[in-house]
Amino acid sequence: MISSSLRDRLLGWRDSILSNPRFQRFAAVFPLTRRVARRRAAAMFDLVAGFVYSQILLACVQLRLFDLLAERPASVDELATRLSLPRESMQMLLDGATALKLVQPRSQGRYGLGQLGAELCGNQGVLALVEHHAMLYRDLADPLALLRGPRGGGELAAYWAYVRGERPADLGSEQVSSYTALMAASQPMIAREVLHAFSFRAYRCLLDVGGGDGSFLSAVAAQNPELRCILFDLPAVAEKAAERFRVTGLADRATAVGGSFRTDRLPEGADIVSLVRVIHDHDDEVVAELLDAVHNALPDQGKLLIAEPIAGLPGTESISDAYFAFYLRAMGTGKARTFERLRDLLETAGFTQIELHSVPMPLVASVITAIKRSKCVNLA
Repeated sequence: MISSSLRDRLLGWRDSILSNPRFQRFAAVFPLTRRVARRRAAAMFDLVAGFVYSQILLACVQLRLFDLLAERPASVDELATRLSLPRESMQMLLDGATALKLVQPRSQGRYGLGQLGAELCGNQGVLALVEHHAMLYRDLADPLALLRGPRGGGELAAYWAYVRGERPADLGSEQVSSYTALMAASQPMIAREVLHAFSFRAYRCLLDVGGGDGSFLSAVAAQNPELRCILFDLPAVAEKAAERFRVTGLADRATAVGGSFRTDRLPEGADIVSLVRVIHDHDDEVVAELLDAVHNALPDQGKLLIAEPIAGLPGTESISDAYFAFYLRAMGTGKARTFERLRDLLETAGFTQIELHSVPMPLVASVITAIKRSKCVNLA
């Protein structure tokens, strides 16, 4: 184990070498280091140009370019006409999208989907998030103002209406419809991770707190035909879920209940409760209230399932420490937490047997389960 001071000296020596222009030039031309130098230069340029890349992607999504190319390859002239862009601009967008592997040249001067474009075309949740991020980009236009000022106050804080006031249960349908639709578009990705890692077959009733329009519950119910389901969300959101249950034929075993966990008791009768991308939206004191409410709603030995991005996992640092940290600051509430921090919060609320489950894509969400600790019985 290298001591802290020795490690600092070694890193300082490394920094002095890497920042030396003469070494940089040597590394760029010396055969044994040239490839590494080029990769690092490309990575550095990607950081500088990342915003431009994201805007190329946003333009493609806003134009529905991937949908058009999924139908069949098309020429620059055809695309320029159909998308109402000058030919020169259309060519520039296609060149940029080709460099990013979003589109790909095909025969006879036509363009089709690239590898990443094809993957995006099949993922409506990511496409919805890309369009949503236009709001985040505007809030991040002055990053120092975001860092120096109070949390929230921009477009994102206004968009997520339930984080603003003291009475979120009073929000109307028009105030919750946009963010509810966004969450619904991305729920299938979360449901796949959860259903891969966890089986609901041993349970009779699932309560999904903050369940939105019921997309997650619907996915779980489709694989568990004997499972009864209860959704709890703000009244205007619960109305949308109830309509979804009616349309999809789940109304006989799925119920939507309106309320706010900060002011109303959670429905009882479930032996498992799910919190899907709910905890990281809130600060610690609100999370403590929520976990207490869940603990009160569950029977002894009842199970809690949490699905959300977790900080501190190998390979997820960029999304938790960079993306979510700045997104949630702009939003005005919440944080990405490590498994250790979530375990502390769960233990304080009275949960035990806390387990982090392996999932295929932890960048999307990780799964944590916990058991409500049995009450001590005084036999004296």
